[in-house]
Amino acid sequence: MKTRVFLITLALTLVHSICTAGSVYKLYVSTKGSDSNPGTGKQPLASLQGALARVIALQGDDKIEKFVVDVDAGEYQSLDALVINHTLDKPIEFRGSSSGQSVMCGGMKTAQFSVVNEKLWRVFIPEVVRYGFRFEQIYINGERRFRAQTPNRGEFASITNVKEIAVDSTNLGRDIKGWEVLCITPKEKLPFGNKCRTKYIAESPAIPSQGKLKIGEAMGQPLLTFYHKWDVTRRPLQHIDTCGIMYFTGVEPDPWNNINTRSRFVAENDANFMDAAGEWILCEDGWLYYIPCEGETVENVTCKIPVTERFIQINGKSMESMVENVTFSNLHFECASYITPFKGNNQMQAAAGIGTVVEVNFARNINFTDCSFAHTGLGGIWFKRGCSDCSVQRCHIYDLGASGVKIGETVIRDNHDEITRNITIDNNIIQHGGMIFPSAVGVTIFNASDNKITHNDIADFRYTGVSVGWVWGYSFSPSKRNIIEYNHIHHLGWAQLSDMGGVYTLGSSEGTSISNNVLHHIYSLYYGGWGLYNDEGSSGIRLENNLVYNCKSGGYHQHYGKENIIKNNIFANQIRTQLEASRIEQHLSFNFTNNIVYYNSGSLCGINWKNVGHKSDYNCYYCTNVSEKIDFQGLSFSEWQHKGQDTHSFIEDPIFTDIQAENFTPKNKELLKKIGFRMFDYSKAGVYGSKKWKQKAELSNEMKAAFDKLVKEYEEQNITDW
Repeated sequence: MKTRVFLITLALTLVHSICTAGSVYKLYVSTKGSDSNPGTGKQPLASLQGALARVIALQGDDKIEKFVVDVDAGEYQSLDALVINHTLDKPIEFRGSSSGQSVMCGGMKTAQFSVVNEKLWRVFIPEVVRYGFRFEQIYINGERRFRAQTPNRGEFASITNVKEIAVDSTNLGRDIKGWEVLCITPKEKLPFGNKCRTKYIAESPAIPSQGKLKIGEAMGQPLLTFYHKWDVTRRPLQHIDTCGIMYFTGVEPDPWNNINTRSRFVAENDANFMDAAGEWILCEDGWLYYIPCEGETVENVTCKIPVTERFIQINGKSMESMVENVTFSNLHFECASYITPFKGNNQMQAAAGIGTVVEVNFARNINFTDCSFAHTGLGGIWFKRGCSDCSVQRCHIYDLGASGVKIGETVIRDNHDEITRNITIDNNIIQHGGMIFPSAVGVTIFNASDNKITHNDIADFRYTGVSVGWVWGYSFSPSKRNIIEYNHIHHLGWAQLSDMGGVYTLGSSEGTSISNNVLHHIYSLYYGGWGLYNDEGSSGIRLENNLVYNCKSGGYHQHYGKENIIKNNIFANQIRTQLEASRIEQHLSFNFTNNIVYYNSGSLCGINWKNVGHKSDYNCYYCTNVSEKIDFQGLSFSEWQHKGQDTHSFIEDPIFTDIQAENFTPKNKELLKKIGFRMFDYSKAGVYGSKKWKQKAELSNEMKAAFDKLVKEYEEQNITDW
């Protein structure tokens, strides 16, 4: 009897040790823990999933006001998503260590590479043979490496002919009855291992001449990515005939953005493409081959292979049964997968249909603070359906297969209460996105309202920085009163796609403000590459106090809309055209007032600027190139004024402090007074906080130089519009 009493007392003491003052119930997670433990400091749990299970079991305990899950420093293999679909009656915070990184890794480490020769390594992945495990991404020392491709990264192949046909699929050795077949004739023959895609043994060109290694067939089919105007199509290769014509099953892309002879493409996943440092191939026999980069040795390299696709899934059941009050702080999530489906991926603007490693539905007060999300196959975070009052703050979201952050849905629900709203994305570094899906966007607001996108650094995407709205034309749009302020958006496009910009809007968006942003170094392939871009009926938007410079086709462009205000902005040194507008309509499209337009090359106005219905006044225009004549699409300044435009505007030098140092503070105070320009502090754009945090947002000098080099090369080619 005494023994029984002692055991009961001990159990009560154990439970009490988990609780702290203020009715906060603490659970502990450690790399040395077990999910069968009670979750104390001495007997910690092993995973976030284990901690969540304990929290759910304790629901209804009135003595507990909040749960805190303290996660010790270390790396946790997290191959299953943390799924929260219970309505929690108490707040819960998953909190990483302050003394070191608490890393949730969605992949596994390989064994050490073995050296085949100085140009090639390999490692055996037993899971490939045992379980049919496959993957399409690897990460070496925390950096993405790309499957063998041709042409090599940064280069593209072209097409001489495209044809859609219906064929007897039996001739291709695969049952594809009912599918359309696209026939693509490359301009140059590509080095595929076998024309008919039967089993083959390839000789890798990466091997020195003294002895070539025989590499087995790549696991899976070769994959081609076709670049259209503003999106891409990804298609697995089905067949190559003796003439080099490639066949792809699927549905032909939409006619307004189809595969044609102006499209470019790259091919990946063939052993014969192995010819560049950092490339790799997985073979069906389980061997992973890798060409090392400079400075890498088998001793100093760690290779991680992603397993999980998603880290966190939060799913409330409805607006009446939501998940609420969940916080993730100081946790680091990395290494996630994406596997291309058998049919490939059809074209999709803004990579709209591609998921994220964190997805939230029917939830309120879900917060991510001081976290990181990196090395993903999908995008970052998506507040999708029925979300409100959530936030992402001081997070580092980078090296992404697709987009950074998404808000709202691409559909408009009949129940407008399900429209996502009041999401705050503040003080985040969102960089290096669209690695698999180039049409991905830094931050996307679909059909959602009253959101704030502020003080973020968004850079190194192949398409747009921030996109707002998902309705084309003047139909009802729920995307209203969105605030896009104090963001630093730069080094976008990389001449891969067209029809893109720094901040891009769609449809009616009354009450939306785009202000105090700094946008620069935006370069499209063909048309586009604008700083501020009001597209397809964008209306009711105020664009004010923005600094826009070094964009390809204009600091500002509107493609039809109503009653937008473009006020008190600095547009400086765009490459080809400074201002553009398109589609003439019989109403006031926008007001253009109190702006400074400064340039040294190209033209002042483009497309239909002189004819589009707008009111322009109290602006400053100045060209530093004396050989260039300032005119408004053939109209002199006086002729332009005679039309009733810019009657109180001036052609005068604002005298920027230091253009070369990108100091755009005007010193011509008299001019500013005459046009009513109010100087704004553009240094506040971008992330704020510690010096270390700000430095983390800086792109490397090598990346900046690579961007400048690319722009120079493409401008020398003088590539014209689509």
